[in-house]
Amino acid sequence: MSLLEPFREAYRNLDLLPLLDPQELGKFRVEYGADVLAELEQLVEDDDSRDGKIIFAGHRGCGKSTLLAEFGRQCDERGYFVVFFSIADTIEMSDVNHINILFAIALNMMVEAEKRQVNISTSVKESLYKWFATRTRIETEATSAEAGAGFDLFKFISGKLKTEATIRNEIKHEFERNISDLVGRLNEIAALVEAATQKQVLVIIDDLDKLDLGLVRQIYQDHIKALFQPGFRVVFTIPVSSLREGSLRAIIVSAADDQIVEMPVAKLFDKGERRKPHPVSRPEMRETLCHILHKRIPNGVIEPDIAEQIVFYSGGVLRELIRIANICCRICLRSIRRHPDRTDIIINQAVLIEAIKDIRLDFETPLGKADYQILQATYDTFKPDDPKDQTFLDLLHGLHILEYRNDEVWYDTHPIVTDLLKRKGLVNDT
Repeated sequence: MSLLEPFREAYRNLDLLPLLDPQELGKFRVEYGADVLAELEQLVEDDDSRDGKIIFAGHRGCGKSTLLAEFGRQCDERGYFVVFFSIADTIEMSDVNHINILFAIALNMMVEAEKRQVNISTSVKESLYKWFATRTRIETEATSAEAGAGFDLFKFISGKLKTEATIRNEIKHEFERNISDLVGRLNEIAALVEAATQKQVLVIIDDLDKLDLGLVRQIYQDHIKALFQPGFRVVFTIPVSSLREGSLRAIIVSAADDQIVEMPVAKLFDKGERRKPHPVSRPEMRETLCHILHKRIPNGVIEPDIAEQIVFYSGGVLRELIRIANICCRICLRSIRRHPDRTDIIINQAVLIEAIKDIRLDFETPLGKADYQILQATYDTFKPDDPKDQTFLDLLHGLHILEYRNDEVWYDTHPIVTDLLKRKGLVNDT
């Protein structure tokens, strides 16, 4: 029997994209983050103002997108009109600003309304089509003819917004001194949807946490008041590193009325346990992460104890867990093509070592002297000398350093970065 197909299946199952499709969720989802879901639910359900803004923070790759998608489905079942979208699907990530975030909310609200065939009068629809078309340089005469296929029209507009910088620049130029006009249009669309559906609008914006830290700072520090003006509930994502900047955190806490939910990294070891010669992991979390792997990797593709080692090397970061296993599959697929007659190819210790080497080199490439000093200090003391230092924040953003939480906040180097530090003789090898 050829090994190619089971490894292909595993490789496809180990896609690094979050679980958003209901079919994928049904196949691969493992109960995870129940406490975080409950915290998000409480902030939405118990908010009488109906226009609260929630900040959802966490490390890149810790499972926020999959959890938010699940949260959106739960809210939809509870009777909210949920608009869930990734900013990366609407705006070029290097060009995101507060104005096109608001414009993207309006656009995706209309996409969702058309998708669900929300009953909005033809005359109102046409005026909205013309408003969007004018601002994205689509011929306004065509909008009435396209009204019957409005969903396709808005998808077309969304594509132009993502690919054409001139359109984004024009939108920014038009609204940067008149943000109230854009917010007014947003509130108008939300009011139309709520009146037609008798459901409260909830917007969830994913992938804002994947922006460069400079952009995050500019958006949330300089323009948070404008961003929070819409009169309906919005969940914004943000990287955890941004909340470690004192002045920026103070601005966000004040603007969001302290409605901040942080998703922690899965804590596999108690503080200091990994430094022991024979560390003992937390069994419940270890079993959960192993279960995630076994759901995606067919029987016979991986040696039994290797899954547990992949879990330990991930540091508890879900995306790292999937990435390590994905690279292992790629290595095996290459071996199968080089040696098609072999029947003993499997993800074993040798394959894992090669995969870890590849990732270790990726971590090592951007590091300089100052980075190594901070990594060494963090490893030795479970905290940096200065948690507000920009170099430390960059390392936190890049997953070189991971943040853990229980009765206190503490930090540790990513297990593969720890391996790198040991190889360079910067920390003790136990």
